Amino acid sequence: MSITQDDPLAAPLLQDLAREYASRYGRSPDELREELESYPGDEFAAPHGALIVAVLCGVPIAGGAYRRFDCRTAELKRIWTARAYRGKGFGRLVVSELERSARDRGYRRIYLTTGWNQPEAVALYLAAGYRPLYDQGLPSESIGIHPFEKAIAA
Repeated sequence: MSITQDDPLAAPLLQDLAREYASRYGRSPDELREELESYPGDEFAAPHGALIVAVLCGVPIAGGAYRRFDCRTAELKRIWTARAYRGKGFGRLVVSELERSARDRGYRRIYLTTGWNQPEAVALYLAAGYRPLYDQGLPSESIGIHPFEKAIAA
């Protein structure tokens, strides 16, 4: 379902992302939550973006967003799956839905980044057909931010 950043269904996504990033990168969850919320909500709203959540029995279990990167490119952000639902295909479902929505809005390319300490995200993007824009032969931590791209033109 498509929502806005201030929708109560977005809160678990942002809270869990902040906790997850804090545990992986040694930063404060409050600081990271503030950083996640620093993006203006309209960046992730029509006509240039979207924020979606997958809901099961009224509870958000996965989600993600995209925003305009340039006139041809959407940038995926905040891809998240609740810990209890990981490994069940919900992340891939969210990415597919975001790609479809971006394509429907005229974007022809997706760009995204993920952190060096998120191997599950790297695996998801590779399995979904994203091309790494970094040298995969280097140690992950020496690369820092891991950028990816994918053509989505019809």
